[in-house]
Amino acid sequence: MLLEFAEKKGESYYSERLGIDFVEKYFNILEKDFEGVLIQSEVQNLRVIRMLGDFQLHGTILRRYYKHKEILHNKHFIKIINDFKQYCVDKDYSIVTIGHYTKQSARFLDYVDSHGLASCSGINLLVINNYIKTLAGYSYKTVEQQLCSLRTFFKYLHINKFTTTDYSSKIPMIQSRKQTRIPSVWTIRNLNKLITAIDRGNPAGKRDYAIILLACRLGIRVSDIKKLKFENFHWKDKQLVIVQSKTRTTAIMPLLQDVGWAVIDYLRYGRPKVETPYVFLRHLAPFLPFSEEDHLHQIIVKYMRLAHIPVSSNKKVGMHSLRHTLASLLLENDTPLPTISDILGHIDTESTSVYLKVDIKKLKECPLEIKEDLIHE
Repeated sequence: MLLEFAEKKGESYYSERLGIDFVEKYFNILEKDFEGVLIQSEVQNLRVIRMLGDFQLHGTILRRYYKHKEILHNKHFIKIINDFKQYCVDKDYSIVTIGHYTKQSARFLDYVDSHGLASCSGINLLVINNYIKTLAGYSYKTVEQQLCSLRTFFKYLHINKFTTTDYSSKIPMIQSRKQTRIPSVWTIRNLNKLITAIDRGNPAGKRDYAIILLACRLGIRVSDIKKLKFENFHWKDKQLVIVQSKTRTTAIMPLLQDVGWAVIDYLRYGRPKVETPYVFLRHLAPFLPFSEEDHLHQIIVKYMRLAHIPVSSNKKVGMHSLRHTLASLLLENDTPLPTISDILGHIDTESTSVYLKVDIKKLKECPLEIKEDLIHE
């Protein structure tokens, strides 16, 4: 079909633009993507077109589907990644950081392997720079994260004499732009619509209701919600006590009444009867805790559609946006920044200050008055 389409277009060579025009004509991909109604087979069609474009540009397949497959097949590289993971553990990095570093380093080695290099001794600046070029088009945060992972990985390779040069110092630095981001927040109206759309009469709905309340009422990170155990709930003291996965500091939160009853309702009438210390489980067999890679984005999108809230590709609406919303509401109620930092579990107020940009009412008080004579000029 693609060949026939190219012939009708008079195209002799493949381009990603040609591929996108092809899937748009036959599958109406762009409109369905905008409306958020793409099915898996249509997503796969678009994935194949992009994979062809990747191979054309970089000589390798970059957008592989890794969920149920191992990234690496070269035994030498597999051992290196396993040893690198232990190196990160010994460095006392957080579980989330270790996961990022090992996965992104494995993808770099997969790229190296696809270009015929059987060991790390063949890595040079040209290979590294060509790999970095494959990151073009990704968000700033993704690129920053990838480069940070590579920097640590190359330090490990040099220390263990897999490379004669310390390439960690050659990786370009990206100046942090954390404060330039404007966090995604919900309006009270849409947040209420989202919560109301949850069917609390079925087990999965009871679970999702409790999870969403923990995020928007207590501001708990999704990584910590997934790891909640029975021992974290101090019912007599009406407290939730956790060690935050990101900062590894202990956070003691008041177990608000609506949040507590939502969790109890799930535990009594919704949670599958399986032996595991984790509170929240997947509701498809086998009934296991959520994986490290699962950000529960699908839960938010599900109820947005049920509530008829538009799913925009330009705005992030994951679980973290509920945490952002709590911070913005606290600001609107004149809660001091250090207090918000404590509630969100930030180590310092610099991380919290990013939320100042969403308080439009306060921002309107900041502009300087323009003199009338300057207006006329």
